[in-house]
Amino acid sequence: MPIEILMPALSPTMEEGTLAKWLVKEGDEVSSGDLLAEIETDKATMEFEAVDEGKIGKLLVEEGSEGVKVNTPIAVLLEEGESADDIGDVSAEPKPADEGTGTKPGPEKEPTTGGYSGEEGAPASGAETSDTKAPAAPEKDGKRIFASPLARRIAAEKGLDLAQIEGSGPRGRIVKADVEAAKPKAASAPTTGEAPDQARGAEKPAATGPSASQVAAMYEGREFEEMKLDGMRKTIAARLTEAKQSIPHFYLRRDIRLDALLKFRGQLNKELDARGVKLSVNDFIIKACALALQSVPDANAVWAGDRILKLRPSDVAVAVAIEGGLFTPVLKDAEMKSLSALSAEMKDLATRARDRKLAPHEYQGGSFAISNLGMFGIDNFDAVINPPHGAILAVGAGVKKPVVGADGELTVATVMSVTLSVDHRVIDGALGAELLEQIVQNLENPMVMLA
Repeated sequence: MPIEILMPALSPTMEEGTLAKWLVKEGDEVSSGDLLAEIETDKATMEFEAVDEGKIGKLLVEEGSEGVKVNTPIAVLLEEGESADDIGDVSAEPKPADEGTGTKPGPEKEPTTGGYSGEEGAPASGAETSDTKAPAAPEKDGKRIFASPLARRIAAEKGLDLAQIEGSGPRGRIVKADVEAAKPKAASAPTTGEAPDQARGAEKPAATGPSASQVAAMYEGREFEEMKLDGMRKTIAARLTEAKQSIPHFYLRRDIRLDALLKFRGQLNKELDARGVKLSVNDFIIKACALALQSVPDANAVWAGDRILKLRPSDVAVAVAIEGGLFTPVLKDAEMKSLSALSAEMKDLATRARDRKLAPHEYQGGSFAISNLGMFGIDNFDAVINPPHGAILAVGAGVKKPVVGADGELTVATVMSVTLSVDHRVIDGALGAELLEQIVQNLENPMVMLA
């Protein structure tokens, strides 16, 4: 039976994409792992790999097509002995989510880094984030039980034993529908007095506001240019609206004296000049935040719907502005890396972010973020938390200000204003203040960060 190849979800936020380029043509023989197409997601251009082997019978979507919905058939793969006469009518309409994206009729597809691992419907490694990661594939009598990542995750949430579920997918594979139809174990009632949905952090639907036509009508007779939203802009709008509506933000503000750091940075840069290394103030901020998360481990945490995940490493995300939007690449294990290593990694991530060449695993995850607008002359601002992070540090410019010295004398110092936006579900006020105090101490005593 011919196999429909569906538009994949190549990132957790992807709902549609652009089929930028076909790398195969009708009649080509392909094997598992061969590249089929280049697809533009809301964040980057990525390559899409074949799962099965066969011959490309028909390309259903033209090169350059925009707004192709996830799970829409984009091509048909013929198996051995099949011809174009076996294809029949294939509609380029999205399939239900549990029908998969490119395998034989069946398994639902999880977001991947741009292809498949070669295992039936399984996502490529490193693709899932901490809040979406599925449990490992279980075994029964020493043999692996084949189940889709989404089915494994739902089973874990419902307390189901996959060994007791019969799969309806190809070759007995367990899919979403099988798990949802299975009877879960009795769950304990919430002890907080909240309704079940409230205890899980469910939110009421938000008001949508005026429609596009209503807004346009307000400006009838005025000249304006209508700018089409691309995938990135839509994603930013949706995620930050959700964040501001659903996350109980509170804000902590501090001024940080930078004179010791600037002097120390100058000395280090002189020593590192021969190696072509030039440290920025932002490199010190990243290191300071990473070490502070280790000093205050309870603040190194993320919100996971009905629980808090407390991380051990300091994985720090840094906002990078690009044309039309922004990325937040993550520097993993930042507490373990030297200032020069952090500087080199940040430069590489920022360059590839501006070229939209980051893979999803490079901008997903982390527990904490930094947004620095100091280079634009902004004194201070409040940043919006990027879920599921527990906090984000908004960094302003370092400016010379009159300050009162330790002996009461009036002097001039370079002062940088920072604001820590905190998710109150994850971090309480005193804990947030302790975290910010550690960040301040690290930046005002920079040599401590090298100890």
